Amino acid sequence: MVQPAQQSGPDLTEIGARPIPEFDGVHDVWPRGKRLAAVRRAAAAYKERFKAQGQVRAVKSVDIAAAPYPVAYAFHNAVSVPTLPLISMINRMITVQYDDWNGAPRTLVFEPTVPDGSAQAPFYQNLRKFMDKVPGGDLIGKAVLKYYNEPGDVLTKLGLSADDIDFCTFDHLHVQDPRMILGSTEAIEGENTPRRPLFGDARMLVHSRELATLQSLHPMQWAWYIDGGLGGVDPAKFVTFDGDIELGPGLTLLWTPGHTDGNHSLVINTPDGVWVSSENGISLDNWQPELSKIPGVRKYHERFGREICPNANTLEDSLDQYASMVKEKTLADPGKRDPRRLQILPSTELAPWKRFWPVVPTHVHGGIGYGEIEAGLR
Repeated sequence: MVQPAQQSGPDLTEIGARPIPEFDGVHDVWPRGKRLAAVRRAAAAYKERFKAQGQVRAVKSVDIAAAPYPVAYAFHNAVSVPTLPLISMINRMITVQYDDWNGAPRTLVFEPTVPDGSAQAPFYQNLRKFMDKVPGGDLIGKAVLKYYNEPGDVLTKLGLSADDIDFCTFDHLHVQDPRMILGSTEAIEGENTPRRPLFGDARMLVHSRELATLQSLHPMQWAWYIDGGLGGVDPAKFVTFDGDIELGPGLTLLWTPGHTDGNHSLVINTPDGVWVSSENGISLDNWQPELSKIPGVRKYHERFGREICPNANTLEDSLDQYASMVKEKTLADPGKRDPRRLQILPSTELAPWKRFWPVVPTHVHGGIGYGEIEAGLR
């Protein structure tokens, strides 16, 4: 008999969140074909209840930075024509205001990436060393890198201060340095003083498996995580959870394992219906390859009979990632402007820049915004 996933009860109660019973045990179903079917059924059942519970107060996304990424990873080696080896992905920070299940107004920031921290991940350090050696490396850097806003700048643009933020979270902790978000009692290597918290006393919501991964990295995971990123961080700054949780009416953190063990996706109910955000894909082409105009992606769908084409820089469990992307597709509503396109907003989205043609997104959502973000809710 499959046992329900264990949740961090006291922490969830304290933050006004609660577990989602529809998904209890579905990621343990065996064999894998039955697991996929169970995930799909559970997502459909939960979607009906989720939408009936209400909407968030407001949501707004703001771009942070564009960073390089290998084409081979982006579409699981599906691209079928010669192309530049790198494209750019645009990271965006999403601010959501909602009421928790205790009735308290809350503000959450999703993906508050600090570019200086991400640059220290071994993958990007090695890429930088490579570009420094090759002719024209500086020009390559200018073509793939672009900075828009630091997370603190985003708050200013939205009229918020650090003290307005209750929680922050990432879909997973690839290329993230928690010390630069939560503060630390130890100075980061190369710096003279410890980091102050970016968002005051806000806590980070993190899946327990994701935090455990950063505490004990496997060599196959090493390149994408910042080893030592927990040094001097107060453990009380983390709120851990297992499985799937809903933070309040209209806002859910959906466990979507596979890309990493603790990957989770942001699910938001808005006046236009349900949106989902994660990095399981970097373009809607990953979730809807049958509609893709990127050479090779539709053929990937047709040749293998797969309804998704994963973002595949890490395949900790590719079958689970497939099921997780189906879980996301089932929750997401059709777009209002074009019902063929699902409302899935990659947390880092393939840049629609002509310099990378033909590896440009078939459809770009480009951000999200509903309602008015307000200061002073706490």
